Amino acid sequence: MAARPYWKGQIRLALVSIPVEIYSATKSGATIAFNQIHEPSGQRIKYEKVVPGIGPVDVDEIVKGFEYAKGEYVLLDEKEIEGVKLESKKTLELTQFVDAHDVDMIYFEKPYYVVPADDLAEEAFIVLREALRRTRKIGLGQLAMRGREYVVSIKACGRGMVMETLRYADEVNKATSYFREIGDADPDEELLDLATTLIDKKTGKFDASDFHDRYADALKELIERKKKGKTLNIDADDKGADPRGSNVVDLMAALKSSLGGSASSKAAAKKPAPKTEKQAGKTAKPAAKKTVAKPPAKSPPRKRAS
Repeated sequence: MAARPYWKGQIRLALVSIPVEIYSATKSGATIAFNQIHEPSGQRIKYEKVVPGIGPVDVDEIVKGFEYAKGEYVLLDEKEIEGVKLESKKTLELTQFVDAHDVDMIYFEKPYYVVPADDLAEEAFIVLREALRRTRKIGLGQLAMRGREYVVSIKACGRGMVMETLRYADEVNKATSYFREIGDADPDEELLDLATTLIDKKTGKFDASDFHDRYADALKELIERKKKGKTLNIDADDKGADPRGSNVVDLMAALKSSLGGSASSKAAAKKPAPKTEKQAGKTAKPAAKKTVAKPPAKSPPRKRAS
């Protein structure tokens, strides 16, 4: 394996220790980053560290500070901070097992691939992997890496396992503060049926390669065109256009249209068929004759009285 392991150590389950290596499961190279450039000279912009009223300062005069009140700081130097960093442990002890769905997805932060360190560790590694898969559990523990301690989870993944760092409780905003204004009324049953039918229609197996970052693709295309001295025409009329459109579409009609004609016909079959224009006209004509016939009978006496 060409990549260097992010961490080497052992997973401990009671008295069983399994030598493993973990590798980062994600890469940041896919993100396009920009630098600020001074256009007249083509040189990259650099920033000086300055103090208001003093000007540029030497790097050796800079320390870290924690703001405990407005404008009030506790100053800490690098030696003091290094003194409280945790030593990287070489053992991840699984202290608890939980159902996978019991951990809210918002707590999961960064994934790592876990592989056996050598052939001797493979048997115990496979036993743990299959035990997690059979019980549909994930293992939890705490691991000190690179100066700080993480809560981590271990779960089966294909032939290997995945370790994920978890956010601590105080790093997650409580959802209730954002969701409390949302009503708790039950949805319309017909609308719910249409929505679930639409979900069933579009259900399939997940394949990450089906999705592409279209913005990143467009940026790469633009960069290539600029490298070749070409420009990209951007229609100014499209700027600021509301992607939702100008018309507010009826929810029922939108769901039916999304499902296509078959679903629309099924929904329509549940309701009585509306009357045609001919049927409506036949029922309306007799009423019109009666109202027109009455006024002429009353008008002759009014002329004689005058």
